[in-house]
Amino acid sequence: MVKQATQRIEIVPATFEEIEERVEVKAASTRIEVIPAVFESQEEKVEVKAASIRLEPVAARYEQIEEEVEIRPSEVKLEEVPAEYETVTEQIQVAPATTKWVRRKGDKNCLSANPEDCMVWCLVEVPAEYETVTKTVLKTPPTTKETVIPAEYKTVKKTVMVEGPTTKEIEVPAEYVTIKKTIMVKPPETRVIELPAEYKTIKRRLMTAPAQTKVVEVPSEFKTVTNRRLVTPGGYSDWREVLCQNKIDEVKIQEIQTALRRKGYDPGPSDNIFGTKTKTALIQFQKDNGLPVGQLDFGTLKALGVSY
Repeated sequence: MVKQATQRIEIVPATFEEIEERVEVKAASTRIEVIPAVFESQEEKVEVKAASIRLEPVAARYEQIEEEVEIRPSEVKLEEVPAEYETVTEQIQVAPATTKWVRRKGDKNCLSANPEDCMVWCLVEVPAEYETVTKTVLKTPPTTKETVIPAEYKTVKKTVMVEGPTTKEIEVPAEYVTIKKTIMVKPPETRVIELPAEYKTIKRRLMTAPAQTKVVEVPSEFKTVTNRRLVTPGGYSDWREVLCQNKIDEVKIQEIQTALRRKGYDPGPSDNIFGTKTKTALIQFQKDNGLPVGQLDFGTLKALGVSY
């Protein structure tokens, strides 16, 4: 075998279709429209001078009458009446009643040889002393006698006020004037008008099938040569796990392109397509890191930091 059987990854480009789509270019909205107020002219009676009251004086009223007038008031004449006296006899006390101590024989049957032993002191009442005197006393005190002299009157004529001066209230009516004025009969209003959305038909490309990769088996090439047969093997075989074809989708390709760019390699545009530039960058990364070349094995994905 001069060339080992391998696999070739071929890129199946994505397919696109041009479609027409109706898109909203202006959203539906509302417009507020103002309806002005409605006014009209009216005549109105306006008071220019309020009603009031005027006071008018009313003169006093007099009349003539006859009246008795006192020309000399009544008086009282006083006449003195002298006092009357009489002579009376009266006993006047010249010494009041008193008591005094008198030494006398107390017991008639006293048989003491000493007469002094039979003597006792007794308290004796001394009656009051009177003297008869004659004197003149007031019988009737002096008085005055009142004599009433009546008043003197005469009839006179005089003018008297029978009704005092007053004021009379006179009502003064209010004064009015007619004016024209503009009044609002209907207030302003607002009306909400619905504005429909605006649409536009545009053309755009729609991907109908994503880009894919397919693995093409490349058969081994053989050539008949003369060689030595290995009697005792001196090497070893190594199996590598690779990413299944159904897992190589647009998301995974984008992760690989991003990881290669982060590592300093140029995988081309981020188009989610496993194209020539992406494959070249991947092979160079594998060579630089001593990894198996040409396959998306787990070791390569791990070195790139891509999940598998």
